[in-house]
Amino acid sequence: MHNTHEQMTVWGLISDASLLVQAVMITLLLASLLSWFLIIQRSAVLRRTERLMKAFQQRFRSSADLPQLYREGADGLDEDAGLQQIFQAGYHEFTQLKREPGIAGELVIDGVERALLVAISEQEERLEKGLPFLATVGSVSPYIGLFGTVWGIMNSFIGLSQVQQATLSTVAPGIAEALIATAIGLFAAIPAVIAYNRFSARVAILSTRYYGFGNELQARLHRKLHAASSHVSAAA
Repeated sequence: MHNTHEQMTVWGLISDASLLVQAVMITLLLASLLSWFLIIQRSAVLRRTERLMKAFQQRFRSSADLPQLYREGADGLDEDAGLQQIFQAGYHEFTQLKREPGIAGELVIDGVERALLVAISEQEERLEKGLPFLATVGSVSPYIGLFGTVWGIMNSFIGLSQVQQATLSTVAPGIAEALIATAIGLFAAIPAVIAYNRFSARVAILSTRYYGFGNELQARLHRKLHAASSHVSAAA
């Protein structure tokens, strides 16, 4: 609060701010850094997941040999290959239930559906990792910054009450350093909100495609069961 107009700089105002306002600024800066880390990391994960999903979906639709596709993924999968992991879970359940003696085809498909729903839920949880933090930063940061601003302005007016003559040059540094807290809060909040909305939309699209793939896999397995039962009936 002792800077003159000529000496006022952003760093000078921050260093002269009260401890509470400085703590608010540091908290917001840390939140912003963590947000940017998550933005970069989740963007890379979603981009890789989308690329692997498209590649596996093409292989799935062009291949008539589902057991071969299953064997290819049995040795371990990339954790970002969400669609292939869903396929592995569904087809594994299919092969296990088919071994049950006398089990009806509809029960096999029901079991596959439950396995697919569990696998899809796990993939959705993985894709949404970090999004609650971005939502929290986006919604809370402006209020934290506003708290720092209110506290700083309050201290400025308390300081003004102790001087004989109040001028703009006297009050300006205190108000300026208080407003920096709001600016940092917005700097932390705006990218977090944009990233959260963007990532949520991409996760929703991926989830829709996962469910669509689950239905497509169930249809193929149902046709496979029906064809097998038809061969048995014809042989009998």
